[in-house]
Amino acid sequence: MFVIANEKTKVPIKIWLPDETHIEESCLEQAYNLANLPFIHKWVALMPDTHKGMGMPIGGVIATEGVIIPNAVGVDIGCGMAFTGTDIKVDEIREVMTGNGSLLQGIIGDIMRSIPVGFNRHKHEQSCFALDAALENMDKYEANPELVGQIEAGYFQAGSLGGGNHFIELQEDDDGFLGIMLHSGSRNFGKQICDCFHNKARELNQKWRSEVPDHWRLAFLPVDTEEGKQYINWMNLALDFAAENRTKMMYAVRAVIEKWLGKHTDIVFNYTEEINCHHNYAAIEHHYGKNVWVHRKGATRAREGEIAVIPGAMGSYSYVVEGLGNEMSFNSSSHGAGRRYSRKGAMEAFSVEEVIVDLHKQGVILGKHSKKDVPEESRFAYKDIDEVMGNQTDLVKPVKRLKTIGVVKG
Repeated sequence: MFVIANEKTKVPIKIWLPDETHIEESCLEQAYNLANLPFIHKWVALMPDTHKGMGMPIGGVIATEGVIIPNAVGVDIGCGMAFTGTDIKVDEIREVMTGNGSLLQGIIGDIMRSIPVGFNRHKHEQSCFALDAALENMDKYEANPELVGQIEAGYFQAGSLGGGNHFIELQEDDDGFLGIMLHSGSRNFGKQICDCFHNKARELNQKWRSEVPDHWRLAFLPVDTEEGKQYINWMNLALDFAAENRTKMMYAVRAVIEKWLGKHTDIVFNYTEEINCHHNYAAIEHHYGKNVWVHRKGATRAREGEIAVIPGAMGSYSYVVEGLGNEMSFNSSSHGAGRRYSRKGAMEAFSVEEVIVDLHKQGVILGKHSKKDVPEESRFAYKDIDEVMGNQTDLVKPVKRLKTIGVVKG
């Protein structure tokens, strides 16, 4: 970790990388903007997977006094990870054949049929406790009629994956056991909330003649204003929806695995640990003597003893980790490997064939309806997850390492 503290910053910037040569200039520029906000508590923290985002770097953590920044949470509110372990030995199922190819191929194909991916959604409304609770407490949301329709729309998105870097993976840990990992968030629901309140914040900041330049894309809402309270209500609803979305998908994947193993093997198995955690959100926490709003944008909470998930890119390794409770990072860690190439850059740098061949060499089964944009998610478009982990040994310790054996992408 190194620190930037000079005449260009009101507060220091702490970066969990060896030095400035390891961080892109555009990301550093955004960090300087954050370090000059008038309400930052202590310092800006950038995790080792950091890269440029919208307004605030992905892999960024800030604590603010009395305000909340929609773009410092991001458009995919509640994006995060879920993991379920099993006591199934991968070697016992890897070579099992069915009428549809290998058992693992059959499972990946069935997951694709069972869970909508990309822009797809369910054809019928799904059950959703988070949205039911919202309808029962509409007094918290009716001040924003432009968003109310998103609650009804959410019933069709509950239990769906999305696109981009969202995934469902079957993985093998270092002891040979099968694990299930998925990465998803609040779908279009969170994006509409972020966009709506970022625009409200921009209008109010201009009205107040805020010292925060509009082009920084860091418009803020004081938490004691009506707009601030409304955003917090909607953000928390999106967080509940995102967590339930992951849970519903995890149960759907488990049902597929149970069906295929029950039909083609006599294996009796159990599920082991279960994890469900966010990495795009803001929450009130106590740090350095004050209650502050900690914004984690592409960062995972890592309190002492807390178990979380840090994924790599498809075809590489992912980690289950235990937090070390490092106050300097506001008890945070990276949320993944972090991009080396933008999506456009990855499409220019890697071909579809290269990515498919690479996955095939590793024995990874890919489930994707359209492979034309698969280079966006090449493992080479991301930083080396082991290098990222090496840069945060004071933030988390690995509990389990897992390797991709099958992946479903949007």
